[in-house]
Amino acid sequence: MSTGSFTPEGEPLKGSDLARAALEAAKASAKARGRVPGSKSKGRPVNRRRRRWSGPGPDDRDPQPLGRIASRIAADRGWVEQLQGGQVFGRWAKLVGEEVAEHAKPIALSDGELTVQASSTAWATQLRLLQRDLLKRIAAGVGNGVVKRLKIKGPDAPSWRHGPRHAPGRGPRDTYG
Repeated sequence: MSTGSFTPEGEPLKGSDLARAALEAAKASAKARGRVPGSKSKGRPVNRRRRRWSGPGPDDRDPQPLGRIASRIAADRGWVEQLQGGQVFGRWAKLVGEEVAEHAKPIALSDGELTVQASSTAWATQLRLLQRDLLKRIAAGVGNGVVKRLKIKGPDAPSWRHGPRHAPGRGPRDTYG
């Protein structure tokens, strides 16, 4: 014989009586575990406020464009200045123009000072003359305050200083002919 529910007369329950008895048993079990019968919360406080739909207007729960989310993350983590500095390097040719970008490249950006290396001393002089215009173009492209000053360097020359000590002078020259 099965171990089901029985009526007081000893007959097995059928149909809706069986379902009602199972429901009562489940409610008693839930009450014993400390849960309120009829609530759908799983150990969380019950929020009786009715959920409101977002409606036709924008809402925080709506899907967001990836760029907006990335901007929010960058602002929250304090990366905005580094990203703006990276834009100077990434968009250099568009910011200063193709001709200038062909003869000059940005090397470093720290504390608002952009170090630019020219391909020749003539271009270094030209960049020093164009410095004010270049700063305006960069500010228009990436924002004010990202680049405050330009430090313009000429082409790299080989260094003849080897070791901790050296003798003053111009270094080795062509003395063989």
